[in-house]
Amino acid sequence: MSRRVVNLTLDTLEDLPKSCRSCVFWELDPVAAERACAAGDPGLEKEAWVSQTLLEWGSCGKIAYVDGMPAAFVLYAPPMYVPRGNAFPTSPVSPDAVQLMTAHVVAAFAGGGLGRVLIQSVARDLTKRGVKAIEAFGDAKFGEHDAEAHQQNSCLAPADFFLAVGFKTVRPHPRYPRLRMDLRTALSWKSDVEYALEKLLGSMSPELLRPGVRPAVRGTTN
Repeated sequence: MSRRVVNLTLDTLEDLPKSCRSCVFWELDPVAAERACAAGDPGLEKEAWVSQTLLEWGSCGKIAYVDGMPAAFVLYAPPMYVPRGNAFPTSPVSPDAVQLMTAHVVAAFAGGGLGRVLIQSVARDLTKRGVKAIEAFGDAKFGEHDAEAHQQNSCLAPADFFLAVGFKTVRPHPRYPRLRMDLRTALSWKSDVEYALEKLLGSMSPELLRPGVRPAVRGTTN
């Protein structure tokens, strides 16, 4: 088994699930999104958003591959590039933070730690770019498909996921809490955590990748 994480580009955009490639929930305000869907070209709007964000700001997503298959992805950008973020009851995102828009692991690859790997990869990237924090709107009732929240459910990640990978709640809400990860902690990650991450990203030797064989990690991380 091999794993690798790459930046989202116009070339790798096609590797996102079809439902996400044609979704502009985050990228456009509600009126513009409805207009794009009515016109039948939300995929073009998505591509235009990715292109503009890459040119003006830089990397805005990560895709994880397992044995060459797209297995998980995240999208993120500064609040000014995410109009829908202003529509949430716990908005706005803090001015010193980048908004993590969505995170998704393909069901066949769930439970393997890919979500955590992606969040750590995003944190490392943004720390190098001088960003202080990541914030996200989580869904505290993920999986409930009532009519009012149907679209949000397909675009938001569970609040429990963000809490599990190191986010803290900064503005509570019964449905859509806003959560935050302070990237100052990323600057002090221990070397053994960095080492483990490198292994997860595909630098393990074939011997260590055999089922049932675990790599030796220096020290213990809680």
